[in-house]
Amino acid sequence: MLEAFSLSDKGCVRANNEDYCLIDAARGLYVLADGMGGAKAGEQASRIAVEAVAETVRTAPVLDPQVLILAAEEANRRVLEAAQNDPSLEGMGTTLVAALELENELAIASVGDSRAYVLDDAGLRAITDDQTWVNEVGRPLGLDEESLRNHPMRHVLTMAIGASAPLTINHYRVRLAPNSLVLICSDGLHGVLEAPEMERILKDGRNGDTLEESCHHLIDAAKHAGGPDNVTAVLMRKIG
Repeated sequence: MLEAFSLSDKGCVRANNEDYCLIDAARGLYVLADGMGGAKAGEQASRIAVEAVAETVRTAPVLDPQVLILAAEEANRRVLEAAQNDPSLEGMGTTLVAALELENELAIASVGDSRAYVLDDAGLRAITDDQTWVNEVGRPLGLDEESLRNHPMRHVLTMAIGASAPLTINHYRVRLAPNSLVLICSDGLHGVLEAPEMERILKDGRNGDTLEESCHHLIDAAKHAGGPDNVTAVLMRKIG
């Protein structure tokens, strides 16, 4: 069983918040999307995607890891359809990361560069792989991390909900030890805070902070570091 809390903030620079998240504890579903597009199209894309995932899971006859893949495909279809039907939404898209609690494991699906992490006795580790130019092109070319941090292509996604069909969906299955923490977040968090800082804050959460306090600490730290983007954290703890 998981307990969970989420928090989202527009950050220190952006005028609006294009992130969107959802917790459906009754079904063990946790979803986050980071939208992109002109005007308010990013807000529309992230909301449409998250709601599509939630509806797909809620109406599924059987809950298994495949449900999240079907849900991401449905999210992609709906975002593409909305953009085709409204010229003001043309070019919109969104990242997506979704986690579904099953009997003995957590199933995770991701598109884009929103991430899932696990913190347990072994430390903090990223579960998802970014679908970005940096991760799929820059690193294989042998560029060093300092060059990648400043590269003009560093923010380019290689895959996003609403960008194309068919869609490449990364999927994972994770077994959680009691008191493990799972974090899903937008790049407004992981792109601003270094992993050791995130781990320090999350370890405090394992040692007594509530999930709400930990979410506030994470977002406050990202904003203290400049908060250049919307920042969202969904934090879960394995209990029992």
